[in-house]
Amino acid sequence: MIERQPLSPVVFFWGAVAIIAVCVSACGSNKPERSMIVTVSAYNSVPSQTNSQPTVAAWEDELKPGMKVVAVSRDLLDEGLTRGTALKIEGLHGKYVVLDKTAARFTKRVDVYMGLDVEAAKEFGVKQLRISWRP
Repeated sequence: MIERQPLSPVVFFWGAVAIIAVCVSACGSNKPERSMIVTVSAYNSVPSQTNSQPTVAAWEDELKPGMKVVAVSRDLLDEGLTRGTALKIEGLHGKYVVLDKTAARFTKRVDVYMGLDVEAAKEFGVKQLRISWRP
């Protein structure tokens, strides 16, 4: 029979710290989901809608057709919708990632990236929809 030695207080302490750290990281963000209704429109990688480098987003990310990306108005950055934030848009499937910013004149606005399909963007139009995300 193997005789067990009691754990030293130091080993016990660091073991407990490790277990707590694993539990906290496994639980994910404890921040509540946020949501709000915003104006949602669509945009394309064309110079007439962006600038002379239509596939380069505000933070220098390269946009390619098929990516689930959005541009957000600058006021939404203060709400936690910063570069890389994933969000859901009412009525659209999946999650979209913030990789771009809209023109400075817009507020409470999210533009859905639609690659080169200008007709799809026009058909999408402008809507008032609920978005949700975790800051």
